[in-house]
Amino acid sequence: MRGFKCLAFAVVGLGLAVAVPEGQAQISVNIGVAPNCPYGYFDYAPYSCSPYGYYGPDWFSGGLFIGAGPWFHGSRGFYGHVDNRYDPRQGYRGPVPERGEQSFNHFHANEARDGRGHAGNAGHEGGGEHSAGAQGGHEGGGHGGGGHH
Repeated sequence: MRGFKCLAFAVVGLGLAVAVPEGQAQISVNIGVAPNCPYGYFDYAPYSCSPYGYYGPDWFSGGLFIGAGPWFHGSRGFYGHVDNRYDPRQGYRGPVPERGEQSFNHFHANEARDGRGHAGNAGHEGGGEHSAGAQGGHEGGGHGGGGHH
């Protein structure tokens, strides 16, 4: 009798295990909307507004920031010029704009970065870039590190 109870319990347990529907694992990450900053925002949390001069015109297309960090939407292989003297991680302690402020213009590059914060080669010099989206006849955001486009 004891063997019969064990067998019956095993059969019922197996039946229940088979009858339970398989669950689907779902992962959802909501990063929200990109910060509204006049000169872009840093490519690391908390994604504070970057000061004028940090990002060069490479980072703008039609006057609009192409994004950085989780909101980066430039081309694959992109490296754009930045002036890391305006990066708080490099010791900058000067003013930064508030979200929603208006912009102005005077950029001087000293480094190139991809959309994820890695330094590299933009394929062209950073000097002579004067205004967001205007780079001597071509727009930023669309070139990789392989040459002047």
